Amino acid sequence: MSNIQQLITENLDIWANAIKPKKAVGRGRGKNGNGKYELYGIKKLRELILELAVRGLLVPQDPNDEPACELLKKIAAEKEQLVKEKKIKKQKTLSPIRDEEKPFKLPNGWAWGRLKEICLLENGDRSKNYPNKSLLVESGVPFVNAGHLQNGRVNKGDMTFITEERFDLLKAGKFVDGDILFCLRGSLGKSAIVEGFSKGAIASSLVIIRLLGTLNNYYFHNYFDSPFSYRMITLYDNGTAQPNLSAADLGKFLVPMPPLEEQHHIVAKVDELMALCDQLEQQTETSITAHQTLVETVLEALTCPSAANELDASAIFFEHFDTLFTTEHSIDQLKQAILQLAVMGKLVPQDPFAEPASELLKKIAAKKEKLIKEKKIKKQKVQSEIADNEKSFSLPVGWECRRFVDLVDEVATGPFGSMIHKSDYIDGGVPLINPSHMIEGRITCDTSISVSNQKAVELKSYRLFAGDIVMARRGEMGRCALVEDLHENWLCGTGSFVLRFHSEICRAYVLLLFKTDGVRSYLGGNSVGSTMTNLNHGILNKMPILIPPAAEQHRIVAKVNQLMTFCDQLKQHLVDSKTTQLHLADAIAEQAVA
Repeated sequence: MSNIQQLITENLDIWANAIKPKKAVGRGRGKNGNGKYELYGIKKLRELILELAVRGLLVPQDPNDEPACELLKKIAAEKEQLVKEKKIKKQKTLSPIRDEEKPFKLPNGWAWGRLKEICLLENGDRSKNYPNKSLLVESGVPFVNAGHLQNGRVNKGDMTFITEERFDLLKAGKFVDGDILFCLRGSLGKSAIVEGFSKGAIASSLVIIRLLGTLNNYYFHNYFDSPFSYRMITLYDNGTAQPNLSAADLGKFLVPMPPLEEQHHIVAKVDELMALCDQLEQQTETSITAHQTLVETVLEALTCPSAANELDASAIFFEHFDTLFTTEHSIDQLKQAILQLAVMGKLVPQDPFAEPASELLKKIAAKKEKLIKEKKIKKQKVQSEIADNEKSFSLPVGWECRRFVDLVDEVATGPFGSMIHKSDYIDGGVPLINPSHMIEGRITCDTSISVSNQKAVELKSYRLFAGDIVMARRGEMGRCALVEDLHENWLCGTGSFVLRFHSEICRAYVLLLFKTDGVRSYLGGNSVGSTMTNLNHGILNKMPILIPPAAEQHRIVAKVNQLMTFCDQLKQHLVDSKTTQLHLADAIAEQAVA
């Protein structure tokens, strides 16, 4: 086995494990069906294989092969003959390739050439005969555009057509089997081999590359897919807003030309190694999917209200923690499971001597009666008893299952939009708190969304006080933030609720409650609005929740904070490890072509 082959095959774990969040669709032959990640290492391996192929480093050279320089002479003679026969026009002589243009040393038997010396380039017909959209028909002669070039071939599935008569009018841009079609605009550099077409024509965004002699078109297609070809594109791209290349500049591309026999060997080796990449990609994707399914199954069983699953799920969770939570996505799922366990009463043990939640609820009810008598709040609508089908979880010791209205003193709405006009807004006045200002449970300051002191007096009933919680009633359900001393006397905005609580209620626990998927799903599923989710008092007030004793609320928050810190540390460790894997993949690729 060659050193290059060893470099590829002995580092398969690195290629497979170099994974990063997906930002954009890259070129390359492999695709994954998950939009959340990119198999960076395998993509890098594919590029490396093609780069090694065009550098002559993928297969050994055979000194008995006819050298490429002789092949170039034959191609030149064939071109001269075509000119004599008036099948092509005499071409302008290109400048010789200078030594400083040659980016790397070629193996024995190879030769540098320019693309125009090796093949014929033919643009589409751009005269008045060019078929615009109105001239396309349902069947006839294939008319190929850039969108039809898919995975290195011309896709017949969504083909456009022109009539035989229109095809006959075209003076250029007619392709045959074996040609390579290359995209000059938009998806610049995308290419495909024509196979299974008796004839056809190209759109103006493409150019036909017709090889001469007995050149292997698969080798040249690999060349166009290689990083080296894309470096050529960067060199000649005209730099406008839309990537663009002329056929004349394409003809100047440097091409590392192997002997003919070696071209066939290279193609066979590329196919073999790309098949390995396909297999590696499939195994990696299968592993990722299986891992995600396992994590979801264990966490679902762990947070399931059925006690029958709980013991087995807990055992799997703790025994296999190191293998379960090995991705950023799985840690995010773990975080949500922690929140869910917290509001189910399964995160910290109950204290049988602590004052139960029933006593806390009596205090809340007494305070509300007092506020109603003082006409500081309105009497709230009596809610129905919680039905059995609304009780999602078993009741922990000391907890109560009630509706949200029983936990909160008041749910107040921000001012109507008609109460604040555009002219009322100033910069640097009394801030208005809207959903966009609620970030990770904290209020962010935006002095540009504020009103004058005079207007603030008019809106005094919407003042905020330390200990209030502001909550979005439009858009993202459950989005809320704590009002701190700094925000005292700021104003609730038009898109927000103000939630006010008894002094014994732990505000951090309430914020935690609204982060859970269960609560957000309930609010989103019951809210109204066709284009924007809107939440009203009635939906929020009737939401069923489990209420822990006051002392336990603080213990839950402390435990959640501790576990979230651990999750963040675990995620950072994974990020660092993945970054190392990405750097290793890059380093191996660089070593291979050094």
